[in-house]
Amino acid sequence: MAHSTLTRPVGAAPLRPAKTISPSARAWLFLTPSMLFLGVLIAASLLVLRMSVGTKGAEWSGFSLASYAQLLEPYYLKSLLLTLRLALVSALIAVLLATPVGYCMSRLQSPLLRRVFLAAVLMPLLVNLLLQSYGWLVILGPGGMLNQALLGLGLIDRPVMLLYNQTGVLMGLVQTAFPLAVLPIASAMRGVARSYEEAAATLGASRLQVFRQVVLPMSLPGIITGATLVFAYNASSFVVPLLLGGRRVPMLAVMVHDQIAPLMNWPAASAAGVVLIVTTLAIMTFSEFVTGRRRRILEASQ
Repeated sequence: MAHSTLTRPVGAAPLRPAKTISPSARAWLFLTPSMLFLGVLIAASLLVLRMSVGTKGAEWSGFSLASYAQLLEPYYLKSLLLTLRLALVSALIAVLLATPVGYCMSRLQSPLLRRVFLAAVLMPLLVNLLLQSYGWLVILGPGGMLNQALLGLGLIDRPVMLLYNQTGVLMGLVQTAFPLAVLPIASAMRGVARSYEEAAATLGASRLQVFRQVVLPMSLPGIITGATLVFAYNASSFVVPLLLGGRRVPMLAVMVHDQIAPLMNWPAASAAGVVLIVTTLAIMTFSEFVTGRRRRILEASQ
């Protein structure tokens, strides 16, 4: 059977290949939503910065550094130092609690168990922060579950005051930010090859020594990242210190709220927000520098 072939008419224009999007253009197109979102955040930050150098009643037309000078008063300095201290302590506690959990998650072989662990870790992020804080009110109150349990066990003679002080706020901060510490630590420990642990065990190291001298040093970038995330998250926390600490734990975010809601002092609130952002970014930059240096050392040693 003869096969027919398709031929182009004589004198027809040559066929042109279909136009395709270049890889660089495709990458920029893919990043467009993120860039737009970042643009909105940058614009909002610039507006806050401009408002911080305004004056009350003339936020956009006036210019004054009085709001920043006000932050040098003892009350505001104490609030800033308290915020940084609680954020730092909560980051350290969260990392200490998250390290064994992250190690267990990184060594689980069953996919089902890994999903169960991940769901349990992510649970605080799925529950509204306001509901979590009210739950802590039920647990830590003078007649709450914790005090009732301690009284029933005979460990205390009268209820312990755990609300409206730094202890209650610290517990709330650690619990709400706990997943932010677990996930990067588990990811870093999952990247540690089992061959290193097996080699250390072959040389006579115990499991504790393997964990302390092999796994922890090689997971240090993830640990620092987790601590940084918890610190940044808790430094700007508002709901937890307001409900669990009241006005007795004046963290900076609570002070910003007080400047806006009853006083309508937008420049003072904006200046406090700018100082908090700059301080947090400086600490995160230092943490990233330490993490990058540690990562380069680990890569050079392998």
